[in-house]
Amino acid sequence: MKMSRQGRQEDTKILASLATWRFNFLLFACGFDPLVALDSSLVAAPTPRRGRSPMAPIRLCAAASLAVLVAACAGRTTAVPPVESAFPSSLPPPVPERAPAAGEPQASPPVAAAEAVEPAWAPPIVHTLAVLTVTRSVEAVLWPEPFADFRAERWGYHYGEALTKPPLFDAAQPAFRWDHDPWPINVVGHGLLGSEMYLRARICRFGAPAALAFAIAGTHLWEYGYEANGVRPSALDLVYTPLAGVLLGELRYATWRAAGGIESAPARLILRALMDPFGEIERGAGVFDC
Repeated sequence: MKMSRQGRQEDTKILASLATWRFNFLLFACGFDPLVALDSSLVAAPTPRRGRSPMAPIRLCAAASLAVLVAACAGRTTAVPPVESAFPSSLPPPVPERAPAAGEPQASPPVAAAEAVEPAWAPPIVHTLAVLTVTRSVEAVLWPEPFADFRAERWGYHYGEALTKPPLFDAAQPAFRWDHDPWPINVVGHGLLGSEMYLRARICRFGAPAALAFAIAGTHLWEYGYEANGVRPSALDLVYTPLAGVLLGELRYATWRAAGGIESAPARLILRALMDPFGEIERGAGVFDC
C-alpha cells in the first residue's frame, strides 16, 4: 500500500507538471513571456495603483480560455476502432449478409468512423487567407501611413525590424493599449479575428486544441506576414488574439451547433447566419461544405 500511494502521488505530480508545461508552451508559442514583460514593466513604468499587475487582464483571459479549452476537450468524443473479435468464444460468429441478387440495388459501403470526422483543411485555410487579405486592404485605405507605403525599401526595413526585434510591448501604456493601438481595435477587432479563425476550423471538424493551434498560426501569419511590412508585431496581439478566439469562437461554435436543432428553417438560418455570416454565405453558394 505504501508503494501504491507513492505511485499515485508521483502520477499526480507528473500530470500537474504536464498541465503547467502545456499552458506555458501556449504563451511562449505566441512569442510572449509574461514574466519578462512584467519585470520590464516594473522597471520602465511607475508602480501600478493598488499593486495590481498590468498583466492581470491577460492572465484572466488566459485562465478563462484555458477553462473553455479544457471543457471543449472534455466534451469531445473520439471514434474507437473496432476490435478484431468483438464476440465471446462461446457464441457463434455472426451470419454473413446475403449477397444481392441480380438486378437488386447494391448498398453503398459504410463510411469509416475515422473518415467521417476527418478535418477539412482547405476551407479554413482559404477562408483565413481571404479574411486577412481583405483586412490588410482595409488598413491601407483607413491608415495610408504606414500601411499604404508599398516601397520595397520600406517593406525591407519593417520586415527586418520585425525579425530582429522582440514584439512590441510598452508597459507604460494603459491596459490593452500596450502596442499603441486603440483598445477597441485590440479588444474587439483582434477578438473577432481570432474567433473567426477558430470558428472556421471547428466547423470544419477540427478538435478544440487543433483549432487553437490554427488560430495561433493565423495570428502569427497576420503579425509577421501581412502587417509586419507596416508596423512591428505586437506582443499583445500575439497572445490575446488566439485566447479571445477560444472564448468567443467556442461560444459561437456551440450556438451554431445548437441552432441545428431548431425546427423552424428561417429561425435556424438566421441564428446560424448571426454566428457565422461568412461561412453561411460560402456554404450557401456551394464554395465549401463546412
